[in-house]
Amino acid sequence: MSLPPRLRAVSDLHVGHPENRAFVQELRPGHDDDWLLVPGDVGERYADIEWALALLSSRFAKVVWAPGNHELWTPPGDPVGLRGEARYRELVALCRRLGVVTPEDPYPVWDGVGGPATIAPLFVLYDYTFRVPEARTRQESLELAYEAGVVCTDEALLHPDPYPSREAWCAARVTQTERRLAERDPELPTVLVNHYPLVREPTDVLRYPLFAQWCGTVRTHDWHLRFGAATVVYGHLHIPRTTFHDGVRFEEVSLGYPREWQRRGTVPDPVRTINPAEDLRRRSSVSG
Repeated sequence: MSLPPRLRAVSDLHVGHPENRAFVQELRPGHDDDWLLVPGDVGERYADIEWALALLSSRFAKVVWAPGNHELWTPPGDPVGLRGEARYRELVALCRRLGVVTPEDPYPVWDGVGGPATIAPLFVLYDYTFRVPEARTRQESLELAYEAGVVCTDEALLHPDPYPSREAWCAARVTQTERRLAERDPELPTVLVNHYPLVREPTDVLRYPLFAQWCGTVRTHDWHLRFGAATVVYGHLHIPRTTFHDGVRFEEVSLGYPREWQRRGTVPDPVRTINPAEDLRRRSSVSG
C-alpha cells in the first residue's frame, strides 16, 4: 500500500560536505504530493544552496524554506558576495525562481495528512538574549564566550547590513513577523518553521551553554501559544529530538555535520513526518 501525502521536515543539510550532498542526492518523497519543510542551513555558498533547493523542489510537491545563519554568511570567495539583508533578498529571489516558499511569501495551507494547517516559515534571527545567568549584558556574554573559545562563526561572516547590528536586524524581523502571523487565518492551527528554537529550553542540552546566545531570542518565547501552533519545527542545534513546551510539540530536525550523524548511524534518517492534527489531539488529551 502506498503512503498518503505527508508533511516532511529536515534541516541543516550543509551540502558543502560531500557526505551530506550524497544524502540530499538520495532524498526523495514517499508520495508525489509530499511537502518538505527545510528550516535553514542548506549550505554556505550560493551555488550549493541553489543546487540543493533546485533538486528538492523538483522532487517534492512543495518545499518551504526558512533561512539559517549559514545561508546568510558571506563566505570568502563566494561569487555572490552580497551581505546581510541584500543576501537574504537574493536568496528569496532564488527561491521564487525555483517555486520554493519563503518567509516573504503567503503562508501555504497543508491539506494532506494532519491538515488543514497553516505552514508559516519564519526568519527572526537572534539577539544574544539566550545568555548565561552570570552575564548581565550582551557584552559580558560575548566576553565570556571569547574567553572560553566558544564563538559562533557568525561573528565573522554574518553581516547585518544595512542594520547596525544583528540585534537590530532581529528586532526588525520580529516586528514584521508578528504582524504577518497576526494576519493569518485564526481558525487554522499553524506549523511554525524557524531555524532557531522559539524558546530557550532546547538549548539547555548544549555541550557549551555559552553558545545559546546565538540560538534565538526571548521575544519569541510565547509564539507557539499566541499563534496557534500545533507543531514547531526547527534546527540549528544539531540535536535531533522531540520536546514539548506548554504542551506543544517541538521537533528539531537537523541532519548536521557528517562527524555528528555518523555517530548516530551510518545511514542518517533525520527526516521527520509532521502531523498537526495528531499533535493537537495529543495536546488536548494531556490537557484534558
